[in-house]
Amino acid sequence: MAVHNGKAAVVTETRNVVVAITGASGACLGVRVLQLLREQPGIRTHLVLSKAGILTLRHECDLTLADVRALADVTHRPGEIGAAIASGSFPVAAMLVAPCSIKTLSAIATGYTDDLVSRAADVCLKEGRPLLLMVRETPLHLGHLKSMVAVTEAGAIVAPPVPAFYPRPRTVGDLVDYTARRALARVGLWELAPEPWDGELTRADPADLLGR
Repeated sequence: MAVHNGKAAVVTETRNVVVAITGASGACLGVRVLQLLREQPGIRTHLVLSKAGILTLRHECDLTLADVRALADVTHRPGEIGAAIASGSFPVAAMLVAPCSIKTLSAIATGYTDDLVSRAADVCLKEGRPLLLMVRETPLHLGHLKSMVAVTEAGAIVAPPVPAFYPRPRTVGDLVDYTARRALARVGLWELAPEPWDGELTRADPADLLGR
C-alpha cells in the first residue's frame, strides 16, 4: 500500500509494456513479441500500429488486423495522443518498436512527436524508461546513423533485428523467435530470454580452430 497526496493507493505487480509496429519490413517481429508477452503473467500489453505498419502487416503476415489486436490487452490508434501511454504519469516498464522504420527513428531522434508511437517513445526517454528500437533498414546512409546516435545519446536502445545463426535455427520462425526474445531480455524481461550460450566454442580443440 502506497500513500500519495494523503490518499492510499494499491500497488500492483502488473507491468505495462508498450509494443509499436511501424512500417518497416518485419511486422512478424512485433507479432512474436506480443505472442511472448501474452504468455507471461503479470504483463499488460499496449499495442500501437502505425498506418504504414498496418499496410506492412497485411502484406507480410497471414494474420488479420483483428488477429494482431487480439494479442494485446489494450490497443491504441496511432493518432490517439490522449492515450494513457502518452503521459509520463502512467507507469510503463518498457517499450519496444518492432520493427522501427527510419521515419519513426527520425521522429524519436528529433522529438517530433506527431503520433502516439513517437509520443509514447518520447515519454519513455524523458522518464528514463527502457525504449528499444528494432531499426530495420539497410544499407544505412549517414543520416540514418546520425539519428541512431541521437536516440542512443537520449537513452534509447538501438537493436537492429540481425539474425543469430549460432543457435542453429532451422526455420525463419526460429530466427524471429530468438530475435524477439533477445529484444525482450534487453529491456529487462529476462524471463522471456532465449536459452543462454553455453560456451561450446571454448571447449573446441584449438587445433580445429586453427585449421590444423
